[in-house]
Amino acid sequence: MNTPSNAIPESRVGSRTVAPTMISPARRFAWCVRREVWENRSLYLAPLAVAAVALAGFLISSFLGIWEPPLRLNADHPQSPFDLMAGLLMFTCIAVSVFYCLDALHGERRDRSILFWKSMPVSDATTVLSKASIPLLVLPLLTFAITVAVQWIMLLWSTFVIRASGQSVSALWTNLSFVRMSLLLLYHLITAHALWPLPVYSWMLLVSGWARRAVLLWAVLPVLVIGGLEAIFSRTWHFPLLVFSRLMGNAPTVAHASAGTFPMDPATHITPGLFLSSPGLWLGLIFAAICVGLAIRLRRNHDPI
Repeated sequence: MNTPSNAIPESRVGSRTVAPTMISPARRFAWCVRREVWENRSLYLAPLAVAAVALAGFLISSFLGIWEPPLRLNADHPQSPFDLMAGLLMFTCIAVSVFYCLDALHGERRDRSILFWKSMPVSDATTVLSKASIPLLVLPLLTFAITVAVQWIMLLWSTFVIRASGQSVSALWTNLSFVRMSLLLLYHLITAHALWPLPVYSWMLLVSGWARRAVLLWAVLPVLVIGGLEAIFSRTWHFPLLVFSRLMGNAPTVAHASAGTFPMDPATHITPGLFLSSPGLWLGLIFAAICVGLAIRLRRNHDPI
């Protein structure tokens, strides 16, 4: 019986080898970060919702004429509404980071999805580092992008309102210094709301991988116990206040021109040397590295809840 001319010999099929697809560690890490963003839509929905509500209030206030001190739209001192918007979004960034870190490792153990993800060719170190990058990199950059976009809309609308009232807009654009204000915001987010509170976020990530329930309670309990002992023996609350100040971004990052001004004030001077030479920064980064390392070990050894 004749063999068809288009048939492939069995020996060729048997000898054919398929080269496995090699994926670089950087690409694996990038896909893990994307997965975190896809699975946790609150990372971008929460700041977008806050920005939309605050922007709507800003626009409505222009129609109702309720721009009153200290939020009055004034071409000579236009900073207050823009500072308020940035402050709301920075606070949202902190809140979203806290709740994300508390659920990052606990959630996948609770819904048993950890069994599926462990079957994928992704190491525990890559997975945990991708989760740690959310409060360290993703949320600050996302907050910056949303804040700048909303403030740009506010600037255009303010220009329209002032122009419609017959005033000159040159004072508004000169005194606001939008570009400098945006650069100061980016610097403040990276230093005060990413690097400085990283030990607190890493501690929450570690507790998320260890606790079986009541993650928030277990994360806060050591702070309360140490603070209580400090209050009993020395009648001070330095440790709880230290943790709170790190979480809220009270870092030596800027030198304010005057008391009560925001870090985005155009007259503010940044002090990167003071920040990088701060012992608190490097001790915090060392503590964060220890917490992340322990979180990787816990994820490797712990079973679903």
